[in-house]
Amino acid sequence: MKLIQTATAVFAGIALSTAVQAQSKLVIKGSDTLGAKMVPQLAEAYKAAGNNVSFEIAAEGSSTCFTALLSGTADFGMSSRGIKASEKNKFASAGKEIVEHIAGVDMIAVIVNEANGVKKLTKEQVAGIFTGTITDWSEVGGKAGTINVYTRNTSSGTYKTFQKLGMAGKDYGKNSQKMAGNEQIAQETAKDTNGIGYVGLAYLKKDGIAPVAVNGVLPEPASAKEYALSRNLYYYTVGQPTGEAAKFIKWSTTTEEAGKIIEQVGFIAPAAE
Repeated sequence: MKLIQTATAVFAGIALSTAVQAQSKLVIKGSDTLGAKMVPQLAEAYKAAGNNVSFEIAAEGSSTCFTALLSGTADFGMSSRGIKASEKNKFASAGKEIVEHIAGVDMIAVIVNEANGVKKLTKEQVAGIFTGTITDWSEVGGKAGTINVYTRNTSSGTYKTFQKLGMAGKDYGKNSQKMAGNEQIAQETAKDTNGIGYVGLAYLKKDGIAPVAVNGVLPEPASAKEYALSRNLYYYTVGQPTGEAAKFIKWSTTTEEAGKIIEQVGFIAPAAE
């Protein structure tokens, strides 16, 4: 009998230990702007604070935020644009409520090669360059040379937000070159003296590029309200978040620790909006 009791106690202890060590997992999908740097760094800090959770982060564009949530393959999504009416209708048709949470504030920085003499553009000139009606740097006060335009790809929220904020909703020029992420745009522009592109605020410190003042305002956190290409960043959930997702979203959008990380990465914490 004593042997049986001892064995039972051992198994109970193992079960308790396993339960204590069991790790939650959060699957997060969507925006490259959020998912390349900001969310991974928040996740590391969240784990370091003693939260026993692992993260699977897939940063493949804002559109994938909504397809993943609709299919139930993500705990929550990341988007650098607001949800479209057509996307919202799909959730409504499926009997699902989509809930929006502000994750931070970003400024879409227009960038050129650091050797380019053009460091100021009007919003109208920006629109002309990216729609393809302005094709030579001499048209905007620079040295003669074909303007090479680098943009995000069509699944990107930044692609669509820039189209709305910087181009009055007009189509991109046919010769614009589509890149997978902010890093790629920064790299190509840094290699191309005639290049121009756009990136999130967090990517402005890359070597070889320089920000452009739009309507006289540089993309700097202190100028977020005046800069023509500022935007909110979002987390999305199906219904109000629960469990570990709710804890992480609350921590990452309300705490001073998370706010410091968001600003160190190069964005603006939600409270600073």
